[in-house]
Amino acid sequence: MASNESRLQQQPSQKDAADQNFDYMFKLLIIGNSSVGKTSFLFRYADDSFNSAFVSTVGIDFKVKTVFRNDKRIKLQIWDTAGQERYRTITTAYYRGAMGFLLMYDITNQDSFNAVQDWSTQIKTYSWDNAQVILVGNKCDLEDDRLIPTEDGQRLAEDLGFQFFEASAKDNINVKQVFERLVDVICDKMNESMEGDSLTSNHRNQGFKDSSSESHGSCAC
Repeated sequence: MASNESRLQQQPSQKDAADQNFDYMFKLLIIGNSSVGKTSFLFRYADDSFNSAFVSTVGIDFKVKTVFRNDKRIKLQIWDTAGQERYRTITTAYYRGAMGFLLMYDITNQDSFNAVQDWSTQIKTYSWDNAQVILVGNKCDLEDDRLIPTEDGQRLAEDLGFQFFEASAKDNINVKQVFERLVDVICDKMNESMEGDSLTSNHRNQGFKDSSSESHGSCAC
């Protein structure tokens, strides 16, 4: 099995979306309450850009990024979902087929943290059983405004069976690491399944669930 320490290397290309030359394609979703920073997080990872002006996502949008892991070319289709309740029926339709989720809250917003349990329930209800999830406490650059202690985020992640990172899209803290870890976990589960000779044509019944939270990333700010 490949080591979790294997790193992803960026493959810059403006033709990622149309490129059909890849070994795997992973559909990933970023979910969470409105204004927690989902769009900023995606733009920081995909384009290495940050815009402090908040523009609410309407419905759903996505970006494509191609990375390399263990000599495999992996195309990531990363969906940025709207957090508002009125878009919920639209966004949940995209949960099907997603192999990984970044469930995000804002460390300065108690309501966004309180909503994590509800978002987790949505994942379990609308996604396939083997989807991998990382809980992300975003905006850790705003330490003076923090309302959610790191320990509370870690504890909740453990309770839900998720892995945990604190991050900052603004200061580019743990953004790449979060996506790397999510892709690593998905790949490792695929490898485990193949090693156990349990890979079938019906992905939905594979035993990819990850019940451990062995890797906890904390904010370095």
